[in-house]
Amino acid sequence: MSSPDTSAPVPPTTPTPEPRPGFGRRNWGKLTLLTLLGLPILVVTIWAGVALSYTYSTGVRTGYVQKLSKKGWLCKTWEGELAMATAPGVSPEIFQFSVRSDSLASAMIEEMGEGRLALTYDEHRGVPTSCFGDTPYFVVSYKKVGDGVEAPPLP
Repeated sequence: MSSPDTSAPVPPTTPTPEPRPGFGRRNWGKLTLLTLLGLPILVVTIWAGVALSYTYSTGVRTGYVQKLSKKGWLCKTWEGELAMATAPGVSPEIFQFSVRSDSLASAMIEEMGEGRLALTYDEHRGVPTSCFGDTPYFVVSYKKVGDGVEAPPLP
C-alpha cells in the first residue's frame, strides 16, 4: 500500500480581505462638499424659475423714456427710466424698469427722443438676484403714443 504523497507543496492560503468601508465613511467629505455647494444652487435656481414664471401684476405706463442703459458687472441688463408727467409744468414721477430683450431695448433706443411711449410691463416680485434686472418691472412691449392734444373741431 502506498501512503499519500506529502512531499507536494501546499499552496499558501490567502487571507480573505476585510470588507471595504461603506460610502458614508470613505466619501463623506465629497458628499458634504457636494451638498454644501449643490443644494443652495438648486434652491436659487428653482426660486428664480418660479419668480420669473409667476407674474404678480401687469400694467401700462406712459411717458418719456429718458434713460436706457446696459449695466452690470457680470450680468448685463438693460435698465431704464420713464418720466411720467401728469400735466405740463409738474415735476415728473420717475418709473424705473428693466428690459430683458436686446432687440426690444434697441428698438426703444431708436424711439427715445421722438415722443411719448406706452410701456407694457410685467411685475415679478421676489427675483433672487439682479442678473435678471435691477427692478421687479420687466418691459415686454411698447408703442408710440400721441401727445394727447387734439385740434378743436372746426365750426
